[in-house]
Amino acid sequence: MSLKSMKPLARAPLLHVSVQESLRAYISDNGLKPGTLLPAESDLANQLGVSRNSLREGIKALESVGVLESRRGVGIFVKAFSFEPLLDNLAYGLGGALRQIEEVIEIRRTLEVGLIDKTVEMIGDEDIAELRATVDRMRVHAERGQSFADEDQLFHTLLFRCQNNETLARLIDVFWLAFYKASDFVNLDNVDPVATWRDHAAIVDAIEARDVAEAQKRLDRHYDGISRVITANKKSANVGGAQ
Repeated sequence: MSLKSMKPLARAPLLHVSVQESLRAYISDNGLKPGTLLPAESDLANQLGVSRNSLREGIKALESVGVLESRRGVGIFVKAFSFEPLLDNLAYGLGGALRQIEEVIEIRRTLEVGLIDKTVEMIGDEDIAELRATVDRMRVHAERGQSFADEDQLFHTLLFRCQNNETLARLIDVFWLAFYKASDFVNLDNVDPVATWRDHAAIVDAIEARDVAEAQKRLDRHYDGISRVITANKKSANVGGAQ
């Protein structure tokens, strides 16, 4: 009779991983807000039944992802949430592989094109005026052959500010910053910055006209332009080749 072999036992999580999970649960269960001082290390270690070294490993790991903050001579505090640790790790992980950068662009594109209709419905004159002013600054840079990364980021933030959706705003920032940090887009060769400026201006025109279909088309075309810049640089520098 042929017997099936036994499946290996799952390994128990490493101690410092268990410490991290317990600290997260402690913060969540007690509803601790950013800036809250945690009990002393000795107290936490005693509660968990671990050494202070194991506790410190867990704390350092949570510091690296922005959950906790240690202040020398003061203590350990709950930290306000930030996407920065995620962005840093995402940019590092992507490195210069432009094929993967294109995947980030595609997520941004789908997110923004899919939600621009709500902006067309909700946006007010003040936001449109800010978009116009931002586009005007882009034009000045474009005519000088300069990049305008700061204005680009602000433009996309302003596009969706009227929706008052904090999660959406954070996601847009995540994908924008991850793309720029990982691709070093500001230093990529854009052979036609004036066309990029015109893409942005056309998006504002469509929004001001309350034309959803045109706004979607113009925003989608803008991402085509970004993809062309990436493709051209991939070919010239052979960055992120076949993988």
